[in-house]
Amino acid sequence: MSHTVLAINPGSTSTKVAVYDGEELRFEEEMRHSYEELKQFESILSQLEFRKSKILDRLNARDFDLNELDAVVGRGGLLRPLKGGTYEVSDQMVKDLQIGISGQHASNLGGLIAKELSDPLGKKAYIVDPVVVDELIPVSRISGHKDYERISIFHALNHKATARKVARELSTTYEESRFVIAHLGGGISVAAHMNGEAIDVNNALGGEGPFSPERSGTLPLSTFLESCFQEGMTKEMLKKQLIGEGGMVSYFGTNDMLEIEKRIEAQDEEAELIFKAMAYQVAKEIAAVSVHFKGDLDAIILTGGLAKSTRFTQQVSELVSWISKVIISPGEDELLALNEGTQRVLAKKEKAKAY
Repeated sequence: MSHTVLAINPGSTSTKVAVYDGEELRFEEEMRHSYEELKQFESILSQLEFRKSKILDRLNARDFDLNELDAVVGRGGLLRPLKGGTYEVSDQMVKDLQIGISGQHASNLGGLIAKELSDPLGKKAYIVDPVVVDELIPVSRISGHKDYERISIFHALNHKATARKVARELSTTYEESRFVIAHLGGGISVAAHMNGEAIDVNNALGGEGPFSPERSGTLPLSTFLESCFQEGMTKEMLKKQLIGEGGMVSYFGTNDMLEIEKRIEAQDEEAELIFKAMAYQVAKEIAAVSVHFKGDLDAIILTGGLAKSTRFTQQVSELVSWISKVIISPGEDELLALNEGTQRVLAKKEKAKAY
């Protein structure tokens, strides 16, 4: 029996939706949100109605009747640490997403929008492989100070979907593979995937790893500490420096990497330098987590929206190809992965996990 599912993926700079009939894609839509559009909102949660209305407008334009749906699935957000899998959106999950129990990110809106759309229909809402999937091994949790433990927050859904896709292409399984995967998007996460688990990864939201189009990544701590006590500085202002107004936005006032590449083509030396620095930091993070494999690595995988940039992937590949072969898997399989997880539950091949 085929089930009709609406999948919703709110990212830092876009909202993507798709309707599936079983495994077959009926249609997909992507709504891009510029920095100028989003800066009017004081918080991620305050974007909920804006993003939901955009989704409904696109569905209406497709003459799609919500009553056709058997379920709605949203991208998992910053919840309490969880094992991978498909989870039903519960009242407690809604509360934790609203308060940002583990932090604020656009993915928090996935489960909330799914719940608001499914409830009037009398259907269930789900999330799959949320960004807080935590499979770190003990040594990966140590930070360098006993009061601060490293945590796992990354693009788990796309990492795992891409890992399964590449594993199939290599005639093996994710559970038998050894990959370093770099998700390159509005945020950047680089993880060591060993035998079906992400055993080490930078906290792509909270200030670790490479800088990205709109995030600062790892900053010089002593300098950042001094800025925390500058007159007029607030906690929210500091958060924006880390997320939203960091990275390329801090240097050029835009998170549009196509614009940055156009500047490079126009002989903008500063744009070329910062672009090169971002590629360098990604490569450095890949090299760092590759130590887990002691030379026995199946592949380095570059994925996410920025992996569509030949200029960027070439720069990263040139720096890391000595470690292992590099496979480019551009874009994201997140909507497909959301649907697959939900279809397994609806077909009773897998039981939804309780939050």
